[in-house]
Amino acid sequence: MASSDAPTTTEFIQHHLQNLVVGIHPEHGFGIAHGGEEAAAMGFWALHLDSMFWSIGLGALFLWLFKKAADKATAGVPGGLQNFVELIVEFVDQNVRETFHSKSDVVAPLALTVFVWVFLMNLMDLIPVDFIPRLTEAVGIPYMKIVPSTDVNITLGLSLSVFALMIYYSFKIKGPWGFFKELAFQPFSSDNLIVQILFVPINLLLEGVSLLAKPISLALRLFGNMYAGELIFILIALLPFYAQWALSVPWAIFHILVITLQAFIFMMLTIVYMSMAHESH
Repeated sequence: MASSDAPTTTEFIQHHLQNLVVGIHPEHGFGIAHGGEEAAAMGFWALHLDSMFWSIGLGALFLWLFKKAADKATAGVPGGLQNFVELIVEFVDQNVRETFHSKSDVVAPLALTVFVWVFLMNLMDLIPVDFIPRLTEAVGIPYMKIVPSTDVNITLGLSLSVFALMIYYSFKIKGPWGFFKELAFQPFSSDNLIVQILFVPINLLLEGVSLLAKPISLALRLFGNMYAGELIFILIALLPFYAQWALSVPWAIFHILVITLQAFIFMMLTIVYMSMAHESH
């Protein structure tokens, strides 16, 4: 973890907030970064192996659980897994029906995937902060962050994927000219052609900023809330043993609400953005 057997508070926090980064270092070549400075020196194309491993693994877990429930689905008395999956599917479907008023075969599966996947990534925050990192250190892996949603690269990847779908369906449903009109002729408009032309650059600036802010705010909202929650768990882990139990259990119970709420917000905003892409003024 640190250079000594008894790391300082700063070293402990920095260690637990450091991703397992692999990339090409200007001086040392290809390899795993040892510390934040080496990770920063690797630049944009460095990969966070732990975030990728846990996010892909949790995505595979989601697919396996839901496929298992679908394969064993019965019209008779359902099992516990089928009841759980049906509850989630009905919950997501109800929110899609209430928010999305167009026809699409993509939005409901997308919303389901976003909700369950983000929830599973957030759920990893309830695992004790030292448990898995100590196991991986024992086999020579220096860093291991197990909560993918505390990595802004993961949350930006999710939000940019939703944003790409939003742009795609905006062009598909409205056409290039219809999409341009939404950006160029609002919020300021006029019946006078000359005045309206003068408003176009202002409208493009305002609507362009608003459009680009959607994926950024979507990513940073999830990242900020989960990162803060993880940091509190790390700070609690620095306290004496009796204080850890006194504080970690209530915080974990409260954090369950945060975990679920953040997954729900990400799902709802995804539905709203897709609804905006399918609707025309």
